Amino acid sequence: MLIIFNKPYGVITQFSEHDVYPTLKEFIPHKNVYPAGRLDTDSEGLVILTDNGALQNKLSDPLSSIEKVYVVQVENIPSRDDLLKLEKGVMISKYFTKPAKAKMIDEPTLWERVPPIRKRNSIPTSWLEIRITEGKNRQVRKMTAAIGFPTLRLVRLSIGDYKIGDLEPGNYHVIESS
Repeated sequence: MLIIFNKPYGVITQFSEHDVYPTLKEFIPHKNVYPAGRLDTDSEGLVILTDNGALQNKLSDPLSSIEKVYVVQVENIPSRDDLLKLEKGVMISKYFTKPAKAKMIDEPTLWERVPPIRKRNSIPTSWLEIRITEGKNRQVRKMTAAIGFPTLRLVRLSIGDYKIGDLEPGNYHVIESS
């Protein structure tokens, strides 16, 4: 079985109970499926769940080099030179990332985030599309911070050929049934 889920902000990517956050158990009624990788509690978007251990490992293993696409709202407006740093790879947590693909984009059409991001009148924001082939812990957030542009909102749109499409937050669909 393979499930595409649009994880809302504030949901933890696990099935076991959590003291603070809602879990996948509150959204996904299917048994014996597990997330192929994680998405931070404060991030939104595509989470793939499967009962296929080989597929789960392939999708979540950084060595498989499967491209993951994110739209990211950051503080301030990065220059082309700033984005080139991401494209060359940056140092995060004593680790040098693989090169990313990064570009400025217009504000995407997304659902309202609850709660909304903080807004400061004195600091503009901008949107980036970032494509990575790794997926280390909080990698995209650490990468934008490393070049001086903290992430305010992060939404994963795709993992390899799997895309979130127009699926609303908290909803899922089964694309392969066992």
